Amino acid sequence: MASTSPGYGITIRVEGPPSSQPVALATTIISGAGATITALDVVESHSEKVVLDITCDTTDLAHAEEITLALSKNSGLTVRKVSDRTFLLHLGGKIEVTSKVPLKTRDDLSRAYTPGVARICQAIVDDPADARRLTIKRNTVAVVTDGSAVLGLGNIGPAAALPVMEGKAALFKRFADVDAWPVCLDTQDVDEIVRTVQLIAPVYGGINLEDISAPRCFEIERRLRELLDIPVFHDDQHGTAIVVSAALRNALRLVNKELKDVKIVMSGAGAAGTAIARLLVLRGASQIVGFDKDGVISKSLLRSDDEMRNWFIDNSNPENYAGDISGAMKGADVFIGVSAPNVLTERDVASMAPNSIIFALANPDPEIDPVIARKYATVVATGRSDQPNQINNVLAFPGIFRGLLDANAHKITDKLLVAAAEAIADCVSPEQLNASFIVPSVFDPNVTKAVAAAVKRSV
Repeated sequence: MASTSPGYGITIRVEGPPSSQPVALATTIISGAGATITALDVVESHSEKVVLDITCDTTDLAHAEEITLALSKNSGLTVRKVSDRTFLLHLGGKIEVTSKVPLKTRDDLSRAYTPGVARICQAIVDDPADARRLTIKRNTVAVVTDGSAVLGLGNIGPAAALPVMEGKAALFKRFADVDAWPVCLDTQDVDEIVRTVQLIAPVYGGINLEDISAPRCFEIERRLRELLDIPVFHDDQHGTAIVVSAALRNALRLVNKELKDVKIVMSGAGAAGTAIARLLVLRGASQIVGFDKDGVISKSLLRSDDEMRNWFIDNSNPENYAGDISGAMKGADVFIGVSAPNVLTERDVASMAPNSIIFALANPDPEIDPVIARKYATVVATGRSDQPNQINNVLAFPGIFRGLLDANAHKITDKLLVAAAEAIADCVSPEQLNASFIVPSVFDPNVTKAVAAAVKRSV
């Protein structure tokens, strides 16, 4: 059975007569159905009935319904209400705007708004650079999406993408005290997206592109970087690449292998896959064999207008391997997946070189079950929070933007990306490094500080 997750947590209000021992009865049914009970509260207790709120984590919606049905079928219990804890958390959204200044008196209003604010406006007219010093631009990032490639959900549009962008904004604030705001655009036209971001850019100190499908995301990023004087960062590309690079550096140290010597098989050559490959090549990798939905990427493929696709053709598969992924896995040292569930078989993993490394990052279902992968690989990482070695972009983007904003940076450079990856990797000391701990915890307060400092030094 799949692991339970807080993402499918529910709270069930159930009642029963004291004679039926409802606490024991309900917990036995819920545990027997495979859920993880995380809290139990007696909300009412009378001579004729006991009312309980039982909170538990389930595996998915079907599992939650199965548990509710099992409780309902028992004659000693009555289910009064079931609440989905994830939906409750999202009621009214996850972020808000609050004032940093008091507005309690006429004097407060005179300074924060008219007439005093006119003096600030005029100062910016006289010196446009003062916009960064005297407005929210100094600490604010736009999280921009068109909703075309959201998580594993695909092209779901801007409105459905908003909960993800809200979450991203909340992470910016929590981990780096950066004020971020979702900008969900109701267009998937490259020209319209570029022009819209250009028009709103005066408010922001940086642009974080999010969940925009390839290959359009490459052109959007390139054009915005040329047009704007603030940093433009595509997290699905560069954030993922930075954390993967950091994790791989530590994993290779653990198995005593060098990046320049290892054979790497990659599944996925979209935005994340291409960015990972580029950063690894920049750091010395020379033997990457990439696969996409159409098969292996080789020199025999036709070149196209997609600059990043052409880069992958030119800089991977040095021996021009033409077989399938199972053949490529034989003797491979490293597998990196940013693609789809169940790409690999157990036999594929077993055929890898000794002391192999597997990064199966498709979410929520990875390219290979990590339990199976650990039977053969020395190091296994996933994108899941319920598994060790979670490759999570939150290790990178908060510190990166903290450093960019603090340094009043204008551009993203390859030097900056490498510096961020090294800073994350260095947050795991030699004494801490082991097969289940190759990247620091996302809650380690030193990570954001270290990444921000590395970024400032590299600007």
